[in-house]
Amino acid sequence: MLSAADRPATALALTAAGNPRAHEPTQCAERRFARGGRRTVAPQPSMPATPAGCRRRFRTLAGMRMRPTLSWTPAAAADLLPGTTDLEPVVGALSTGGVLVLSGAGISTESGIPDYRGEGGSLSRHTPMTYQDFTGSAHARRRYWARSHLGWRTFGRARPNAGHLAVAALARDARLSGVITQNVDGLHQAAGSEGVVELHGSLDRVVCLSCRAISPRRELARRLEAENPGFDPVAAGINPDGDADLTDAQVGDFRVVPCADCGGVLKPDVVFFGEAVPPQRVEHCRRLVRESTALLVLGSSLTVMSGLRFVRQASQEGKPVLIVNRDPTRGDPHARTRVALPLGTTLTTVADRLGTPVGGPTD
Repeated sequence: MLSAADRPATALALTAAGNPRAHEPTQCAERRFARGGRRTVAPQPSMPATPAGCRRRFRTLAGMRMRPTLSWTPAAAADLLPGTTDLEPVVGALSTGGVLVLSGAGISTESGIPDYRGEGGSLSRHTPMTYQDFTGSAHARRRYWARSHLGWRTFGRARPNAGHLAVAALARDARLSGVITQNVDGLHQAAGSEGVVELHGSLDRVVCLSCRAISPRRELARRLEAENPGFDPVAAGINPDGDADLTDAQVGDFRVVPCADCGGVLKPDVVFFGEAVPPQRVEHCRRLVRESTALLVLGSSLTVMSGLRFVRQASQEGKPVLIVNRDPTRGDPHARTRVALPLGTTLTTVADRLGTPVGGPTD
């Protein structure tokens, strides 16, 4: 009998297509895990029975391959804000407090984690894993876990940089109303930020697609090391999603392990490209935008809708949108300014002008 990790791809994909929330752990389960560090089970929403006439449609959807949005092209030059070095709009917004931060991969580049679309970004050489590929192919899952297992070690060595530390300091100084991050690296929390909303999840957790059990990534790492002794190839690079660049030859016959509870397929508790952000998480972020005085975007091109929607919301509500990103972004038409400077020094300078001391995570 095949384990769930090796079941035919169609059966697994049908499960995901037939229950669009099957891969979405609830926030309450994430909070329980974060507090206790123990294995927990995310309650699976009850779904209506699948009508017989819909099965063919689900089978068609399961076979689709949605590709990620890799780039965007502005409709006109007028859509682009000229980059500035003037920090006063950012300082002014923070001086009144209540600013909501939305961070992207660009804030972690100074910690040694590349971004997706900046200069030398990973998308120039790497297409991220999609939810459809992961659920539809045992080969894709083997390749992903081999590369992610190696990349996890590098992520574990990354440390918060000046940008993360400045955000944490501004929060302690009551300048911020909250932090939403599109990153999965946990560096905001490592810098001392509290109550961070991980829009795309976290590589620290693993979820079973069958029984919904959530477990620590370090537990999976130990199991993978036991199943793959001596697996230590040299990667060409590391990507923002924790995926190491390995060839198929380097992946070899890497062995994937199933869920320890039910034998089901394990997936990192992150939102893959082509996968929806859990709706309750989106609504929580929308509420944070409504309750804020301004939105400060840090290190994001805002190419994908998961982050861009909050920029559009803030703009529609008449709240200032301030962007710190070296390159133009898809959110420029909605922003009052785009500061085109390095994040670490920029945020440290802003904090200094506000009289906010920036120290280490324990300061």
